Amino acid sequence: MSGKRPHSKPSIAPVAKNAPILITGSEGFIGRNLRARLTAVGYENLLLFDLQTSQEVLEEYTQKAAFVFHLAGVNRPEKSEEFYEGNAGLTERLLQGLEKAGNKAPVLLSSSAQAGNGTDYAKSKEQAEKAVFEHGRGNGGLVFVYRLPGVFGKWCRPNYNSVVATFCHNIAHGLDIEIHDAEHTLTLCYIDDVVDSFIGVLEGHAEPAPLGLFFGMRPVYRVRLGDLSKNLYEFKTMREGLETPDLSDDFLRKLYATYLSYLPREDFSIKLDPKTDERGSFTEFLRTPDHGQVSVNVTKPGITKGNHWHDTKNEVFYVVSGQALIRFRKIGEKEVFEYRVSGEDPKPVDIPPGYTHSIQNVGQGDLVTLMWASELFDPNRPDTYYEEV
Repeated sequence: MSGKRPHSKPSIAPVAKNAPILITGSEGFIGRNLRARLTAVGYENLLLFDLQTSQEVLEEYTQKAAFVFHLAGVNRPEKSEEFYEGNAGLTERLLQGLEKAGNKAPVLLSSSAQAGNGTDYAKSKEQAEKAVFEHGRGNGGLVFVYRLPGVFGKWCRPNYNSVVATFCHNIAHGLDIEIHDAEHTLTLCYIDDVVDSFIGVLEGHAEPAPLGLFFGMRPVYRVRLGDLSKNLYEFKTMREGLETPDLSDDFLRKLYATYLSYLPREDFSIKLDPKTDERGSFTEFLRTPDHGQVSVNVTKPGITKGNHWHDTKNEVFYVVSGQALIRFRKIGEKEVFEYRVSGEDPKPVDIPPGYTHSIQNVGQGDLVTLMWASELFDPNRPDTYYEEV
């Protein structure tokens, strides 16, 4: 069952931006992303609880809360009994606090798709789910129990319980990864989709499931472990070559964003290779698999560049600083026409194929032009033919 139904009758009235909202597990992966988004969109009264927060504070929060996001849990304890204390036990204390206060605030529980697999972790999650459903039956409050698959995205802790986070971190930092079964298939959802769905509940866009049934996530992605590592290594190589992956693929777009969030800070910038001479410089800084490349062209005063044409390649020139005269002539014809553009009145200018063209710096300082070309430059097939305008 989807956690967000755009055409369903709202299950709760939208929670006011200044209403107290309790988030347990606020320092965890999902909690950090949720509270950052809530704060960004104007929710002003977040009651933040983590495993180090005292029971007294939790009881105080359960008296005030108008909505509860229960995200806290234990994933990798030293002893198996800690699963039950940190998952089922904490859930029961939270619900007892709400019941003691007579608080019928809606409760959203983040559980796991691993529930039902027979492990202590799964059993502790099942107990937490059961307690939430019983709470809903007992006090009539609305409950939303999500069974989430593996969640990936920014701020997830590597070398903990997410193979995506571990692979992203290690590959970005030049460390080895271990793959025991390349054919193993992961079921994943993206953190921003989770946050969207959770906030949809808060805003009254989700219809509650019948008690005992669960909310899932959409979209869900399934990827082989070997393919995951292959994609991430390709990201690393492509980025070093100023390239981007195919961002039309929804999963790759989200995975690439996740990978970038694990870059070492000293690697945010990439060393470029500007082509410089007495006329100025030309520097590529972005290459895409299916949308061409972007470059920066610097032209000294009085200098003219270009005087060539293309068969198929088309370009866009965008002057960001300085004064330029762009001249065109269709191949085989004599008429020349001109565009005057400047950084004070910037406008993109299309360079169609079949027109020889030039750009001249007619100002006093450097002319800086952002240039897009529809094709990656191939020295074996440059599609560039010299001819004076």
